[in-house]
This record gives sequence, structure tokens and C-alpha cells, in this order.
Amino acid sequence: MNFNKITAESLKTLQQIVGEAYVFFDSENLKKYGHDETEDLFFLPEVVVKPITAKEISEILQLANAERIPVTPRGAGTGLSGGALPIHSGIILSMERFNKIIQIDERNLQATVQPGVINEVFQNAVKEKCLFYPPDPASKGSCFLGGNVAESSGGPKCVKYGTTKDYILNLEVVLPTGEIIETGANTLKNSTGYNLTQLMVGSEGTLGIATKIIVKLLPLPKYDLLMLVPFRSLDEACAAVSLVFRAGFTPSAMELMERDALDWVSKYVQSNVVKLEDDIQAHLLIEVDGNDLDVLMKEMEAISELMSKFNIAEILFAESAAQKNELWRLRRSINEAVKNNAVSKEQDTVVPRAELPKLVKGVKEVGGKYKFKTVCYGHAGDGNLHIRLIKGDLTDDQWNGEYIKKAIAEIFSICKQLGGTISGEHGVGLVQQEYMNIVFSEKALDIQRNIKKVFDPNGILNPGKMFGSIE
Repeated sequence: MNFNKITAESLKTLQQIVGEAYVFFDSENLKKYGHDETEDLFFLPEVVVKPITAKEISEILQLANAERIPVTPRGAGTGLSGGALPIHSGIILSMERFNKIIQIDERNLQATVQPGVINEVFQNAVKEKCLFYPPDPASKGSCFLGGNVAESSGGPKCVKYGTTKDYILNLEVVLPTGEIIETGANTLKNSTGYNLTQLMVGSEGTLGIATKIIVKLLPLPKYDLLMLVPFRSLDEACAAVSLVFRAGFTPSAMELMERDALDWVSKYVQSNVVKLEDDIQAHLLIEVDGNDLDVLMKEMEAISELMSKFNIAEILFAESAAQKNELWRLRRSINEAVKNNAVSKEQDTVVPRAELPKLVKGVKEVGGKYKFKTVCYGHAGDGNLHIRLIKGDLTDDQWNGEYIKKAIAEIFSICKQLGGTISGEHGVGLVQQEYMNIVFSEKALDIQRNIKKVFDPNGILNPGKMFGSIE
């Protein structure tokens, strides 16, 4: 795909659209928006533009489409797959001024929000009204709801409540050619036409830019209980996950943390809430929630009895809100802790939950074959395992070249063989696109490329993501 550079005339037009104060082309701002949380990747845009209305975005995209200028939508920049990187330079279109909660509809258990609202800010706002928005990525304190929609983000609560896609009722979207559409209706049921709403969710900013999001809410559960179960075998920790569900329980969260992950994060955040015994290899963090405390206590007791079938140490039951918060702080800080401790790459694998033991076994075998260490953690309850590959003694050529790519491809092939796929919540973006042929046939990929062409005939919106070039 051939793109054009921004001319002085088009730069002036951008300033007229959003105002000179919201068009940035100084080196400091360009550098700031040239990276996200994906490894050490860096791509410099030509200009950063910060609109505040759908009409402004429409005019920006009309200009870009007419002049063949690439546009990369950007939320908070917390992504882990390179989805917000301007790999063809051009325009970074930042959504940070779209930061209003427009309405919380308590009668219909719905809310209308702009895409620049921070996930946790929204969660807290609905919580004040005894309502609940479950999707809770580890970066919920900084990530935007628009980015969550673009990636179909998940989080610990999704094992019981589902991912972002299960809460989006309708979207206002600006298409790459500038038209503004609604994708659906603000209803719980809708069998009218193709499901454009769900097509947009998870499309990673390649089909359109959401400017208004209508979400479903739930009543807020009154109580939650939390326990941490230490296992002397990683394999048994994985096997215990499926057993809980087969016994008839659905935890509100069920998180796996391999020993090194918990060890490193405890040091990183300077926490001593968990006493790591020498022979402990993994932990399961298990939460239940609901409105009847007696029922929840019985569930926790029954789940702990199930855990006693395995070779475990003493279970830690969180006795206070402070202890719960500390355990969750550990879990949510693992990604940063591992990144701080070692040069690494994260893979966002997902398989049917009962296949977790086979996935972990395969991952460890691949690591042994290619001489690198792996650290596993993630949302075990829904089979979504984050795998950190640790560079260790690998050379830079091995780490950045075909050597490590072959290893990653083998891990993804294991996921496919087990009925899984290569991303559960982080998206494909830039870094996973070369592995798409592992999970999709060429015909399935071709259908998706053609959908992209229908929405974006000139390929200007977030080009080079998911499928590479669509020509």
C-alpha cells in the first residue's frame, strides 16, 4: 500500500478542523506517541491530532482518505500487540479528549460513554449506583474503554461474566471514508441485519473509530471472597482449574501465577503478603462473588476441599478488604514486574480450560528445545494463559530473528492443536499477524481482508495491522 506524506496544506487543514492547540508535530510529542507497551517497538508519526467530536474525526478521515494519508487510532497506549503503533507514520489520532460518561441509565442497566473514558473510572462511577461493569483488564487503571472495545479486552472477571464483546450493545462509529453510522440498537436482543456491532468489537481500529459506546450493566454483587492456593506442582495447578468447574462451581475469577511470576512481583511491589515456600511451583487465586454470604462461604469451603486433593500447602484466605486488594495488586502487577526483571516477550495464548496442563507442558518443552525460560500466568479459569518468554542467554540475533519466531510458532501450533488460538484478549496488531495462518485457512483470511477493503477501500485506517497489506 502506497501512502503519501502530510503536506503543509493538509497540516493546515487539520489545524482548522480541531484547532491549532490540538495538532502536535514537535519531537517530544511525536516520540511519546511512537510507542505503546509492546516490547521496545518504536515508530514515529508525522503528526498527532486530538479531536473532540465525531464530526471532527469524520473530517480528518475524509482528508486522509482523499490524500492517502495513513491514520492510526490511539487510546491510552497500554496495548501489548502493537495495535496503536504508526508503522506507516502519518497521523496518530488520539481519543483522549473523548473522556465523558454521557449517561448511566439505571432503569435499563445501560450506560453511554465516550471511548476515552478510563476503564476503572467507569467501573467506579457505575459502582456508586450499585451497578457493575465486569471487564477488568490488568491495565484498568489507565486503559480506555475504546481500546477495550478495539481489542475485545478481558480480565480476571471474564471467567464468570464474559469479555468486552458481551457488554457492547451499540456503537457510534466513524468509517475510514468519513461517514458516521450506528452499528446496532440499544437493546438486549437484536436480530436485525448483520451484527456490525460485534464485527467492530475486536477489529483493532482497522474498520472504524468508535466515538460513542453503549454498554450493558449488571447489578453489583454484594460480597466477594478470595483465596490463594499454593501448589507444589504447576501441572496440578493447571489440572485443578477444570476440576472446579466440573464440580459445579463458577468462580468470579481464577488466576494462575507460576512461582517466578509471584516471586518477582512480590519484590517489585515490595509486598510480603505471600510467604513463598521453597517447594511451591504455582498459585491459583480464586474468587467467588454473589449476594448471599452464607452460600459463598460454603462455595469457598467446597472449593478448598477440592484443592486438598492435590499436593498443596496451606491455603491463604483473604480476611480483609486490604488483604484482598494486596493480592489483586500482586496479580495485576505481574506483567510490569516480569518486564522489569528480564528482557522478555509476552504471548497471549488461549485453549479450552481442560487443556491447560497440555499447553503448559508443551510450552515448557518448547522453551527447553530453544534454550529459553518461560513464566506463565493469567486467566486460567477461561484457559487464557499469558506466557512470558525470557531472553536469558539467547543472543540478540536469536531473540530478534527467525530463531525465536520459530519457537513462538510452535507454541501457537500447540494452541491450535488443543482447540485454542493465538490471542485471548491482547489482539493481533502488529506482532502476531505473521502467525495468523496457523489458526486460519487462507480462505478465512481472504474473507477478513475483503471485509477490510469494504470498510476501508484505500487502506488508510490502522494499516499494516492484523493482516499486513490488504493489496
